[in-house]
Amino acid sequence: MKYMIMMFGSAEGMMETADPAWIQEMIGFMIQIDKDLTESGEMVFNAGLADGSTAKLVKQTPDGVITTDGPYAESKESLVGYWVVDVASEERAVEICSSIVKYAQVVELRAVQQAPPQEALPEV
Repeated sequence: MKYMIMMFGSAEGMMETADPAWIQEMIGFMIQIDKDLTESGEMVFNAGLADGSTAKLVKQTPDGVITTDGPYAESKESLVGYWVVDVASEERAVEICSSIVKYAQVVELRAVQQAPPQEALPEV
């Protein structure tokens, strides 16, 4: 099964407040987990994201398309990185999340759908 593992936080805030030794430990962990997931064949793809302060929102409004600054969530914490993994079970995906959560207060796990749900498809 494929899952997306999403790590939330504030890169900018972390750099301002976290102990530099902890930051080095976290970076080492991220490099190692990427290597481990690649070697096990569970990694589909992954990416780290620039701080949410660099985000732009593009919205459709009655007056047309507008662009604003900031991440979608109205908070300092936003999506900072993600992995898409292909694992044998949800339990394995939770195990991976459990190792990541030390470096982010919240990790979200969500199954990746292979197609739209059948009930969402219009009858032809």
